[in-house]
Order: sequence, then C-alpha cells, then structure tokens
Amino acid sequence: MNTSLFSGVTVAMVTPFTHNQTIDESALRNLVERQIEGGTDVLLACGTTGESVTLDSDEKERVLKIMLEQADRRVPVLSGAGTNDTRDAVRLTREAEKAGANGILSVGPYYNKPTQEGFFQHFRAIAAATDLPVLIYNVPGRTGANISATTTLRLAEIENIIGIKEASGNISQIMAILRERPDGFLVLSGDDAISLPLIALGGDGVISVVANEIPGLFAEMIHAALANHWDRARELHFRLLPLMEINFIESNPIPVKAALAMMGLIREVFRLPLVPISEKSRTQLLPILEELKLLEITAAAYAESLQ
Repeated sequence: MNTSLFSGVTVAMVTPFTHNQTIDESALRNLVERQIEGGTDVLLACGTTGESVTLDSDEKERVLKIMLEQADRRVPVLSGAGTNDTRDAVRLTREAEKAGANGILSVGPYYNKPTQEGFFQHFRAIAAATDLPVLIYNVPGRTGANISATTTLRLAEIENIIGIKEASGNISQIMAILRERPDGFLVLSGDDAISLPLIALGGDGVISVVANEIPGLFAEMIHAALANHWDRARELHFRLLPLMEINFIESNPIPVKAALAMMGLIREVFRLPLVPISEKSRTQLLPILEELKLLEITAAAYAESLQ
C-alpha cells in the first residue's frame, strides 16, 4: 500500500453552511479548488473541523461526494468516519468506502474511555471491515482517553492501518512511535504549531486546521521541512505561528470559520452547540489576518456574510 500518498499537508476542511444551515455546496467547491491551487496534498472531509458530529449520514455522504467530484482525482480525499460505538464506526467506514473515499480517518472512541486493549480491538475491527487505508486519530483532549505508543505500534502491524494523526501533545510518546514504527507507517501532526518539530524528528506531515485559511504558505512550509530546507521552513513557521495559535482561542472550528467568513469565503454559520466567535476573540483575530494580508473583502461584504 502506497502510504506516501497521504504524507505532506492534509487539510481538515470546514463544512460551510448557508444561512438556513444547509450545506453550502458552492462555497465547498470553491474551498476545494483553493486548497488544490495552494498546494495542499490531501483533503479531509467530515473531520472535527468539518463539524462532523452535527452532520447526519446523508450530509456526510454529500460533503464527501462534492469533495471527490471537485478534486477529480487530483488529490486524495479522506473521510472522517470515527465514533465511539465500534459497530457504528464500521458502518460509517463502509459507507465512506462505498461513496468513493480514498481513505479513512478514525478518531479514538470518546466518552467510553476504553482500555488500551479496547482501543486495539476497536481499530482492528474497523480495519477488518474495509480495504481502504485507515489513519488513527489520537486526540485525548477531546476524547478523554489517550492511545498509548505501545497500542499504536501494535496497530501499525495491521496492513491497512497506515498511520496516525497524533494530537496528544506528548512529544515523548510521539518520539516513541517514530523510533519504533514499521516502514511506511505515517506519523502526522495533529497540531499545526508542532508540525515543524515533528517533521524534524522524522514525522511525515500534518492534518491541519490553519491550511483552511492560508493553504499556499502553509504547504510551502511543510514541503520545505520535508525537503530539509530548514531555514525557509522556520521562517514560515514563525510567520504563521500567531494564526496557528489563535485558531484555538475558542473551540475549533469557531475561529477558523470566523476567519474564512472575514475573508469572504464562507458565511459565519455554525450548528449548535457551536456559536459564532466572541467579539473579544474577533478583535484578536482580525489584526493577525490583516498582518498576513488575508482580508481581501470590504467591511460591507463581511457584514453581509454575517446576516
């Protein structure tokens, strides 16, 4: 299995909504084009940043199909297909495969807080249910439980489990995976701000939030690091770091969708329980977007996007 197809920059795409909270298909197609033109390597549909937990099954399939149609095989498209019920995760995985996804991102079960053996059996069942490549997603800050390095390395022996999106923030744990992983097993940063140091340690790329806002420069940064062009990678890292950090001033994807609305690319519409960004956070986000020259619309156009 050619795992290199999923290295580099994967963007965890937002799901744009219309004013009545249906999927904004035109905006989504435009976002896909912007990513491909910017040099993004892989697209992820229906991840956390895509508000997957508030999309029903039909909507998830529609988002995936739009992205596949618009990408037109120019880049691979992953589908978020994880949940905390293994049977339902298997169902979602099979549906994504049937819809044409090129691979699966499957988050660690949340709320249940399984044991390490439970994690292993969960992901083994998902892998057995599909021929697609499967990426594990470890994000204990959201799920409430960590997938250990030992468990990850056990799962890495399963043929179609091809890598992990590591968002634990535990550098020692990630280094242990990097040190012991089998050939071809991908380690992708789940945190934009530490993607550069993880690549320096041997990581293979990132599944990114900030790429939604600034795909070109962020892709250049990651590709420079992967090519060992460290001076350029560091320069871009520190230039983009304020945006990477402010994207988490409130729960993701609130800030990134606010930024994209300010840029005139989507409407600032969420599904509850997410709500628009606070005015305090908005005033902190605006100057960072201005500094990076990302604001290309008038105040009137932005105000219209909020209506």
